[in-house]
Amino acid sequence: MSINTKYIFVTGGVTSSLGKGIISASLAKLLQARGYTTTIQKLDPYINVDPGTLNPYEHGECYVTDDGAETDLDLGHYERFLNTPTSQANNVTTGRIYQSVIEKERKGEFLGKTVQVIPHITDEIKNRIKALGKTGLYQFVITEIGGTVGDIESLPYIEAVRQLKWEFENDCTVIHLTLLPYLATSGELKTKPTQHSVKLLLEYGVQPDVLVCRSEYPVTKDIKKKLALFCNVAADSVIEALDASTIYEVPLLMEKEKLDLIVLKKLGITANEGLKLENWKNFLNKFHNPTKSVKIGLIGKYVELKDSYKSISEAFIHAGAQNDCRVELDWIHSESLTEENIDSKLKNLKGILVAPGFGNRGIEGKISAIKYARENKLPFLGICLGMQCAVIEFARHVLNLKDAHSREMNPATSSPVIDLLENQKSISHMGGTMRLGAYPCELEDGTLARSIYGSKNIFERHRHRYEFNNEYKKEFEDAGLVLSGINPRAGLVEIIEIADHPFFMGVQFHPEYKSTVENPHPLFVSFVKAALSE
Repeated sequence: MSINTKYIFVTGGVTSSLGKGIISASLAKLLQARGYTTTIQKLDPYINVDPGTLNPYEHGECYVTDDGAETDLDLGHYERFLNTPTSQANNVTTGRIYQSVIEKERKGEFLGKTVQVIPHITDEIKNRIKALGKTGLYQFVITEIGGTVGDIESLPYIEAVRQLKWEFENDCTVIHLTLLPYLATSGELKTKPTQHSVKLLLEYGVQPDVLVCRSEYPVTKDIKKKLALFCNVAADSVIEALDASTIYEVPLLMEKEKLDLIVLKKLGITANEGLKLENWKNFLNKFHNPTKSVKIGLIGKYVELKDSYKSISEAFIHAGAQNDCRVELDWIHSESLTEENIDSKLKNLKGILVAPGFGNRGIEGKISAIKYARENKLPFLGICLGMQCAVIEFARHVLNLKDAHSREMNPATSSPVIDLLENQKSISHMGGTMRLGAYPCELEDGTLARSIYGSKNIFERHRHRYEFNNEYKKEFEDAGLVLSGINPRAGLVEIIEIADHPFFMGVQFHPEYKSTVENPHPLFVSFVKAALSE
């Protein structure tokens, strides 16, 4: 069916963290399941050019796309739900918008005119929204506006939506996600915060077409009628969004509420017959009915904020379902680990994953955990910095290079087994200058990596600056460390493993970024399988 590209905007009110990204991804999944081509983009109001320089405590995980964009973690949800890659165009920040407009002004493209928020900033926002539609690849572009209505920094985005509603006419609709708080003292859901949120949106000139109401309790017909009356929305367009036990249930909850059908009707489209969600439902059945469980330690320095490792925890959910088991993650702060307590902390685990990160804090705890896993034949997977820590541990305790370290942590080390590449040494700007995005890797025959992937050439996503130091390559190989994955263009070591071990692997890339519901990442699937065999 050929249709003009339709634009759907998702705004939020009352409070942040309601789940605009999950609602956007769920609607996209339903439209995709009906046979429509769909993509999602996130517009973030903060002034950072991208999340790459943000501390995980500030903004959670920084997600990376194939084309090297450092993006908001919601893009991970988009990919995990739709099983299609996103790109630079799917995440835009206010910093990027202003940067682009200022560059145009410096080049003289505005012909001496005064550069203003309206029309120049709003035009740039609109161009970013339209760009995905102009590719001709998508029948639906869903745009999630970060933050909440009323935030000063969100105003240019809301104004851009107001303008586009007029420009697109029947090709545009707005969904407003809001909260219905429950007051225990009176035993009722309160609609007033939602009314105020919609009123504020109306003051900015935007009338929502659909209300999605987050709630802990069922939303009655009377409440829906009340909201419809006070918010100028059709009664059947007030959607209940109950709390779910897993984000992967939300598409089915939205299907039950007919969100996709309501949106299609608003856009003047007769829905395609049938909703193909069999694979999704099979995954959920396995998730809810595991035949076994396995306990795996996730060792990192940001474990207080689990969103810092969002893609990793989701990859374990996908891999667990694939193995008909539930993966119970034991979140262990690497700073809490010492040589003295390591046995008591890790003895009940069936595997450990040492997480990525930056900086010196908690490094020795990670190295101690890896030593324990290597010596006790405990399945181990190290990602990015986790792989580098495995190299350091092996150098110290097998090669007997007692001072072995990464120059990132100890610039004066006499054995820099992890070091900067020459082209990184002169860099002074930290943002967007790491090795970012998908790079090729060639797998050695007869290795664990080769058997897991089932092919010789792979592409995986990177986000790091320091690398395995090839000057030590022969020493490591002679001592039994298998360098099983090599970047064919630059000769960089991407994967290490130990042959006489049930599962010991470190990868310089981030496999978690490419794990989806329909395609769990083979490294996580194999790692969980190895842990189950313990």
